[in-house]
Amino acid sequence: MTPAQDMTLLERASLLSGQSEWESRALPQHDVPAFVMSDGPNGVRRQTGAGDHLGLGESKPATCFPTAGTVANSWDPDAARVVGQALGEEARDLGVQVLLGPGINMKRNPLCGRNFEYYSEDPLVAGRLAAGFIEGIQSNGVGACPKHFAVNSQELRRQASNSIVDERTLREYYLTAFEIAVKEAKPWTIMSSYNMVNGTYAHESDHLIKDILKGEWGFDGLVISDWGGSNDIVESARVGAALEMPAAGLASARQVVEGVRAGRLTEAELTASAQDVLNVVERTRGTHPTGDGFLTDAQKAEHHEIARQIAQKTAVLLQNTGSILPLSHHSRLVVVGDMAATARYQGSGSSKVNAYRVDHLLDALRASEDVEVLAYEQGYDRQGASRPDLVSAAVATVREQNPDVVVACIGLDERSESEGLDRSHMHIPQAQLDMLSAVAEAGKPVVVVLVAGSAVEVDFADSVDAILYIGLSGQAGALATVDVLTGAVNPSGHLAESWPVRYEDVPSAGNFPVEERDSVYREGPFVGYRYYSTQSIPVRYPFGYGLSYSTFEYSALSVDDKGVSFTVTNTSSVAGTDVAQLYVHPVHSGVLRPARELKGFTRVELEAGESKQVRIDFDEYTYRHFDLASNSWQVESGAWELFVGNSVENTPLSATHVVQGTMEPAAEKNDVLGHYWTGDVRHVTDTEFEALYAGTPHRTLETTPGVFVANDAISSWTSSRSWVARTIASTLIKQSDKALEKTGAPDLNTLFVLNMPPRAMAKMTAGAVSPQMVDGIVDIANKHFWRGVTHVIAEYFRNAKDNKQTLKEISHE
Repeated sequence: MTPAQDMTLLERASLLSGQSEWESRALPQHDVPAFVMSDGPNGVRRQTGAGDHLGLGESKPATCFPTAGTVANSWDPDAARVVGQALGEEARDLGVQVLLGPGINMKRNPLCGRNFEYYSEDPLVAGRLAAGFIEGIQSNGVGACPKHFAVNSQELRRQASNSIVDERTLREYYLTAFEIAVKEAKPWTIMSSYNMVNGTYAHESDHLIKDILKGEWGFDGLVISDWGGSNDIVESARVGAALEMPAAGLASARQVVEGVRAGRLTEAELTASAQDVLNVVERTRGTHPTGDGFLTDAQKAEHHEIARQIAQKTAVLLQNTGSILPLSHHSRLVVVGDMAATARYQGSGSSKVNAYRVDHLLDALRASEDVEVLAYEQGYDRQGASRPDLVSAAVATVREQNPDVVVACIGLDERSESEGLDRSHMHIPQAQLDMLSAVAEAGKPVVVVLVAGSAVEVDFADSVDAILYIGLSGQAGALATVDVLTGAVNPSGHLAESWPVRYEDVPSAGNFPVEERDSVYREGPFVGYRYYSTQSIPVRYPFGYGLSYSTFEYSALSVDDKGVSFTVTNTSSVAGTDVAQLYVHPVHSGVLRPARELKGFTRVELEAGESKQVRIDFDEYTYRHFDLASNSWQVESGAWELFVGNSVENTPLSATHVVQGTMEPAAEKNDVLGHYWTGDVRHVTDTEFEALYAGTPHRTLETTPGVFVANDAISSWTSSRSWVARTIASTLIKQSDKALEKTGAPDLNTLFVLNMPPRAMAKMTAGAVSPQMVDGIVDIANKHFWRGVTHVIAEYFRNAKDNKQTLKEISHE
């Protein structure tokens, strides 16, 4: 393969854009094949026909594993590694060289529609699980692509929003998971996010990519844009973000050449970016399908069992009043709930997998030798319509059959969690709650099997006996659920995110999602348990929480300069597993910090009555903070409080440890931060936020009301002065609403277009639309219809002619 430095300027430039929906550009004359990318956070979505990035088109059958948000409840990097290994094997057999995952963005707000794809609200959990997942994938010679780098927190306006976050919060909270994954697992690629961060698009951010990712962390891989997420290819090449996807066409190559000639980009920078692409080509050159691209029967059976075992580890027992679970042997059951008969086991969007097999809870219960299913009732309408007849039928069946236990399967429907839109509330659909309330009043014990990719409000908890949260548990989740219900498996999942009592308690509830361009992260570092523990806000279920059929006791904490040791004892007659967690906080500090921060964890497996000494070592992340004055990581000397237990609110062990750091604590606190010192972010003033934000590299964005640019979301055209633009936007909105009402599922394609800025058209149409044509489209939105149309038509023909000429030059024809 010819190195980049020996290629022509245009050839190097052409490597920086994809040639199709899923392929990099091939240069046969230089022995450079294309490499194939595919979505794959919880299953390989390999499309071989007309490709799309939203999960709309058909893909080859593959194993659907639990989603990342569910896997995180295992708190087990080894489990994530096993999933990654299986996914890498399937990717290799399907001819995929780079698997686009895992998603490791922080769960800033529970309403983010893509939370099911993200691990946790804590960077340590997310980073460690992501590292295991990446290592598993890459052990097969397939590259992993962690995403979305960085500060991607909402789906609304996702391609046209600006995340405004202070430097300390950015470094310590939103980037740390990526840092852990990059340093520990060394991914071959990483995907940038759609959004801007402090005024600069992530894919062309000097600060994120050049300074931090490649400079401080030593990342030597390939930075890939999210699909349609590239803005200015010359700028992205300059900072080292080398590949824009999916297929921008050859206009991008011409822009790069022009950028070099104009001095915006040096040849050395272009060569370095082109070589990043070639390095992935070389790394994946030996990755070829080992078969016909379909799983063998042996693979199917093996991977289905892996999916089942992972789902077993991720089930979280939230409530077990009177130890109703595990179900008694030969318990007589009535099963209610549409989701029991037809599983909801994954989210919607680009991660959606064409699973070759799906198990359903009702079938799995009927097949179990440990219980007897007397009857089943649908109970509610899947799409949320009020159906008193279904509720009445469910209640009547419970009363007639007189079961030992009612198993009710409820949760979020397909409309609630999807790429492209955010949830509007945290409630379970009312139709399901109506059924649950009525069934509970029948007087029989009720066990709820709860399906959701992220936190929900559970006001119904007091009316039921047990709640088993299974998340989005993949194609074998039903079998795993029955294993837990019957006691064949002791639940060991712990929540990787806090579950607030009500949405109004969430620190960012007042400004999420933001419809305007700027999304201001006013809460700073006080996200999730960092906020609730600092402000002493009661939650329904705390971060790290999870019950078991066993009971555990923590004792004998000791501390040295390298870590903590303690004893965990299983005080029950049942073998079980707990998740031990270490939290820290400085006793005296002039640096703003939450009351508790997770700094270590480990799963502890114990036989009945067994005790084990457990060790959690300190590392570079334990005590550090990012010091703005020195622009570096520092550790405060002095006394630190250490807390050990199995959730952020259950830490029976504590100690004080004196740390010899790199700086002395500040003599006094910066009073300008005001409410931040107590975590009272609901009452933060503009002055206090500006003080928090001071020193953060950023660029102020100026907009003119009623004037649209290429980076304004098409949804914003509803306020255009142009009747044509308003009609386009309103028609798309109506189309989306109509599809949701008719099918019960979001119209992802329409949602993508609404959230998309016009400039993305030039990045996703394989060269059919050029950047110059986009200028004409924007003219139309600004009430210059005829000028815009004329410009689009003229540039269309010019672009087609230029593309033919450029292709000849690249191909040396």
